[in-house]
Amino acid sequence: MASIRDHGGGLDAAILRFGGTRSSWVDLSTGINPMPYPFTNCPHDAWTALPDVNAQSALENAARRFWNIPLDAAVLAAPGASCLIANMPYLVSGKSVQIQGPTYNEHAAAFDQAGWDVRDAPSDARVIVNPNNPDGRIWQSNELGPEFTIIDESFCDIAPEQSMIAQANQPERVILKSFGKFWGLAGLRLGFAIGPARKIDVLRARLGPWPVSGPALHIGAQALNDTIWAKETRARLEHDSMRLDALMQGKGAKLVGGTTLFRLYDVGDAQAWQDKLAGAHIWSRIFPYSTRWLRLGLPHPMNWARIEDAL
Repeated sequence: MASIRDHGGGLDAAILRFGGTRSSWVDLSTGINPMPYPFTNCPHDAWTALPDVNAQSALENAARRFWNIPLDAAVLAAPGASCLIANMPYLVSGKSVQIQGPTYNEHAAAFDQAGWDVRDAPSDARVIVNPNNPDGRIWQSNELGPEFTIIDESFCDIAPEQSMIAQANQPERVILKSFGKFWGLAGLRLGFAIGPARKIDVLRARLGPWPVSGPALHIGAQALNDTIWAKETRARLEHDSMRLDALMQGKGAKLVGGTTLFRLYDVGDAQAWQDKLAGAHIWSRIFPYSTRWLRLGLPHPMNWARIEDAL
């Protein structure tokens, strides 16, 4: 059995160690919007019938409008960004890929599983996460070279002006989008690959027919068409992330970076901080490569008092 890689979540293990039930915990270990998109009226046949071509097209057209995708770039909806990440090594030939860490570890794992050499040096291919997870680094277009580059924009919907979507029609670029983070519906399992048709067609063939569920097609299209909700959500996330910073810095933490969906702090002893918060049934994220970094997602409005009390 393959080992489980380090991620946010893992609340079951925290419950075993610190007690309580899932409903008694506040999980801040992920960067998922705590106030998800309030979808409505998912039709009955979305659950009972095979997904149809029209629903797939409606979702992908909504994605084109929302992200302002170049007309000559192709779009593919898939069952989550993780599924797309696992397929990225098969879009290009080569032996080595450049992935600068620390960053989201599934990219390196996917290339390693496919037999590539993962290194922090110029290579046959490259992966960047924009903004980066966990430090929130924003990449610039002039930092990219001519090699095949995967641009993971799973958290970029909080700052669309930072997107590299204009590069999606270039022959050696593929951009990934995650629906679960900004819209807060991670369980729906929906992601997008955007790039030149010859690359996206390879992905389409690998995923086979009906890759996205009927409910995901319907809810995804509804959410992507709701630009008012997106605008209001960005403003709320900005306000709440500043509130969390003030709270943490008031207790001696130093802001390292992050996005408005998650914040990264230097707390000196990350394990001690995680244990203290867990004693109050608040779950946080620490990292195997840093003893000092603690990452917190944003709490739901009804949980701010619990965070303040725990600190």
